[in-house]
Amino acid sequence: QVQLVESGGGLVQAGDSLRLSCAASGATFSRHSVAWFRQAPGKGREFVAHINWYYNATYYTNSVKGRFTISRNNAEKTVWLQMNSLRPDDTGVYYCAAIYGSITPASMRLPSPYNYWGQGTQVTVSS
Repeated sequence: QVQLVESGGGLVQAGDSLRLSCAASGATFSRHSVAWFRQAPGKGREFVAHINWYYNATYYTNSVKGRFTISRNNAEKTVWLQMNSLRPDDTGVYYCAAIYGSITPASMRLPSPYNYWGQGTQVTVSS
């Protein structure tokens, strides 16, 4: 069992940076792959980034490549999403999600395979 708690959201201007944190509990967290999703008002949950449990391979949606970085520290049971050069279309509620073991690159972009979710943290980017 894993519980996830996000923090670090806020209201920023375009071009600013934010660092989101996903704090986890559970003895097996180190064996969970973790993703960040976001949901804008009136839209579905969108994949943002993923980090593999075994060798920390990372994956990103095209719109955030070069601007966002996902990382993790298993000893601290925390996953971060460093977001630079923020744009208004990055606005939304950001969720972290976890799944035990690995997941295919195709499946990792879907919300349904992930077993554990946090409550979300709001990110608002003004122009």
